[in-house]
Amino acid sequence: MSVRVRFAPSPTGKLHVGSARTALFNWFFAKHHRGAFILRIEDTDQKRSDAAFLQDIYASLEFLGIRADEGPYFQSQRLALYREQAERLLVGGQAVRQEQAVVFQVPPQQVSFTDALRGEITVDTTLFETLVLMKSDGTPTYNFACVVDDALMTVSHVIRGDDHIANTPKQVLLYRAMGFPLPVFAHIPLIVGADRARLSKRQGATSVAEYREVGYLAEAFVNYLALLGWSPGGNREFVPPAELIELFDLSKVRKTAAFFDLQKLDWLNSQYLKRMPPPQLAELLAQRAIAKGWLPKAYDRAWMERVAVLLQDRLKVLQDLEEEHSFLFLDLPPYQEEAVRQFLRQDGVADWLAGLRERLKALPGFEVGEIEAATRGFAAEQRLESKALIHPVRVALTGRSISPPLFETMSILGKERVLRCLEHAARLSKGP
Repeated sequence: MSVRVRFAPSPTGKLHVGSARTALFNWFFAKHHRGAFILRIEDTDQKRSDAAFLQDIYASLEFLGIRADEGPYFQSQRLALYREQAERLLVGGQAVRQEQAVVFQVPPQQVSFTDALRGEITVDTTLFETLVLMKSDGTPTYNFACVVDDALMTVSHVIRGDDHIANTPKQVLLYRAMGFPLPVFAHIPLIVGADRARLSKRQGATSVAEYREVGYLAEAFVNYLALLGWSPGGNREFVPPAELIELFDLSKVRKTAAFFDLQKLDWLNSQYLKRMPPPQLAELLAQRAIAKGWLPKAYDRAWMERVAVLLQDRLKVLQDLEEEHSFLFLDLPPYQEEAVRQFLRQDGVADWLAGLRERLKALPGFEVGEIEAATRGFAAEQRLESKALIHPVRVALTGRSISPPLFETMSILGKERVLRCLEHAARLSKGP
């Protein structure tokens, strides 16, 4: 059997993480079997459909590395097909008109279908005695349009979230009534948050766009989503996209809900960042700094690579650049009040910073070794423990009590900025 799968989002909101995982499982399955991945946009709800959400779907799929073999098809452009199939059921007496709507009447019976993950499922149709096929406004209902499209597009496997299990018996009845062969159904468990409820905004970000904007790498995000409810075996945590396709086995998808662990995603993303070539990381960081107006478009690439190397082991996501390391780009850092109180507003600090400033000003160069020797030498002359000087200097230059290695940071900031920050912090340490 030729494998043909479909992903059918509605452009009524940004692409949800759960939908993204469903899209990936369909993509892996199709590519593993050298089949086709079809993109269908279910946009019959024109009041709620929005072009901005459609663009978000496209951008999110591109971020995930998913490219459709067919489509996008738009349900709003297929209304004639639905009306034709509804008319066929009317003519055959399987459906009737009720107040301008077309209704499929369901006699009491047991409907069974086989789920690829869960085995046989049986439902009593007294739970749904009628099915509306076409609404009075001439648009199809979800279940009817879904069956018509999947059948006419010869979809072989319907892989979707298990929140659709209740729809499947209704769709099975329609397949049989219209004489279409049933696809293979596979309902994958939902993704849940820390409260074990369906992943929602209460748990934080839920759309692919939000994770993309925060600065998760596509490879890490795909790797993480792929392992939510499925495993390639061997307790592997790092699985690149090509291997995900090669190893994907639908039958090994777990039946229990998958827990979305943000800490695990952060860790995995940090590992991908650590493995990234510094020139590539520098380019990604530069794009964010340019967007903030901190860096000119014609920036010093060698300097930016030094920044990338400095931060590489400290980043969980790219947004950490803006959140924790803006001092690398600003004339003066944004000072954390607690750090100022703890390390700058102490007796003698203003004089130490001023004295170190003069010592550094006299240096012929500004390499890491020179800076460290001058700083430690000055501390010794003042009969200070090195940390008694280094902590205030760190706050003076970064605005924070925790930062990347200080002497490397100073060299990257450059002599002019270091001198300016030390002068400013010496004044700040004396209080308002």
